[in-house]
Amino acid sequence: MTDKKPRAAPQSTAAAAQNADFSACHTTYHWIDIQGVRLFYREAGPKDAPTVVLLHGFPSSSRMYEPLLGYLSGRYHLIAPDYPGFGHSEAPSPARYAYTFDHLSETVAALLKALRIDRYVLLMQDYGGPVGLRIALRHSSSVRAIIVQNANTYHEGLGPKWAGIARYWADRAAHFDEVEKFTSLEAAKQRHIGNSPNAERYNPDSWTGEYAMLSRPEQREIQADLLYDYRTNIASYPVWQAWLRAHRPPTLVMWGRYDPSFVVPGAFAYARDVPDAEIHILDAGHFALDEKAEQVAELVLTFLDRTLTRPK
Repeated sequence: MTDKKPRAAPQSTAAAAQNADFSACHTTYHWIDIQGVRLFYREAGPKDAPTVVLLHGFPSSSRMYEPLLGYLSGRYHLIAPDYPGFGHSEAPSPARYAYTFDHLSETVAALLKALRIDRYVLLMQDYGGPVGLRIALRHSSSVRAIIVQNANTYHEGLGPKWAGIARYWADRAAHFDEVEKFTSLEAAKQRHIGNSPNAERYNPDSWTGEYAMLSRPEQREIQADLLYDYRTNIASYPVWQAWLRAHRPPTLVMWGRYDPSFVVPGAFAYARDVPDAEIHILDAGHFALDEKAEQVAELVLTFLDRTLTRPK
């Protein structure tokens, strides 16, 4: 683990696990109609505790946070939704639901409103970054802190593969093969393992399950629309960076060093706009919870306990 600057050592992983109240960590599973779409979300922890909203990446779902829910739910209220088109949420046809990051963020914000959650920490991984930061821009007073896990907001965080995706943005029809590569089984596998020297630690159920989701009807069209719309995230980087500079939210950045999609310089770039950001580089890949669930839990618990009023 590498820190931007020295800090007091966090509690040990064993202490983090011991301090989590596992008697209160039951996760419940819910569906709710939001803006005409049936959304799925996971909920855990006491409802009168500070809320953490966990926003998943591609091609995952709220299921990616299952290892974390048990550690956090003894002291925090957790909401982890599946976006439309992902996980257990409804996947309406692109003819009925516009698959853009603006629209995903509007739907998630509407879910939080329906659940009467108006103050929260945003925990964002991958696609969770553009979804969460759009929510933050519209609801700045609601955001108590942000936690980033390989959710990119800076040009220097873009890995080499984005050059091919840029060709798709320039001409969708001529470069649709980029969508096929992006949604393939091999891409799902490499998104987890990345450049890790510890490939044997990764459960293949992760990428086979994600590929099964990507193989459902109309998923190619859904993911093609979102991949094309991802260009709006790159264009939004200056706006998001300005928001970070203006609001300086308490910020924890955890970055898997073996991620070929979003590379390590993207982690340290957060310090330009939030100088007090706590930055950790983990010996993990794009989905750090695959390999470092306990370390991630330890860092998140320590950050939340220090940043928020400890629930009674």
